[in-house]
Amino acid sequence: MEMNPHIQHATELIQQARHVVAMTGAGISTLSGIPDFRSPNSGLWNSADPLEVASIHAFRRNPQLFYNWIHPVSRLFLDARPNAAHQALVKLERSGKLKAVITQNIDDLHTKAGSQTVFELHGHLRELTCVRCYRVTPAALVLEKFVADGQVPHCAHCGGVLKPNVILFGEQLPMQEFVAAQVALEKADLLLVVGSSLEVSPASDLPLVALDNGARLIIINHQPTHLDSKADVVIRGDIATALTAITTAVLA
Repeated sequence: MEMNPHIQHATELIQQARHVVAMTGAGISTLSGIPDFRSPNSGLWNSADPLEVASIHAFRRNPQLFYNWIHPVSRLFLDARPNAAHQALVKLERSGKLKAVITQNIDDLHTKAGSQTVFELHGHLRELTCVRCYRVTPAALVLEKFVADGQVPHCAHCGGVLKPNVILFGEQLPMQEFVAAQVALEKADLLLVVGSSLEVSPASDLPLVALDNGARLIIINHQPTHLDSKADVVIRGDIATALTAITTAVLA
């Protein structure tokens, strides 16, 4: 069967590259049952103003609003498992082609799939931190109860509100992760953007680090991005199908 020319071009670019870095967004996890934030029909922002429910200022003022907003999808996050797109990136990493995954996702699916070098720009849901005493609590101890009752989780030590270790609007990105991502991109000769709208700053500016250093660019996403015109290959359609086809061809 003749290969799709976009898939073939992307395959050739990865085969020629020595240092591939992937940058992923919510679109890679939708096949695992996690809704994204901006799609017209399923985006989480369709029913809420992010500054009212998911900013650090709103959380400090009324954490119940945040937890009310996240509660309907909390079971989806707990039950989600890696899909074929996550597995494809693991195979590329094990082959030595892919050096790092930079993700805007908080779902931990890259690590669960087996990726070894993952930089989580927006934090994760593995732990929560008390806003009063700053003790860290493993998510497994509190999230099942939250899914059941929808109530704000509190610290077992001081009674303070527990905040998931995710980056809310108004918070700085974790500096160590951000710097590590920049270093990886400075070394990259090919950047693979998967399932990201590239709309959230400063993460959306990171691909420019790679491009300014001469890296080639492949974008696999359902919707257009502001960097499509700078990409060597732009692939629309099912992300897992495209990424699996590329990986299979690269490793053949």
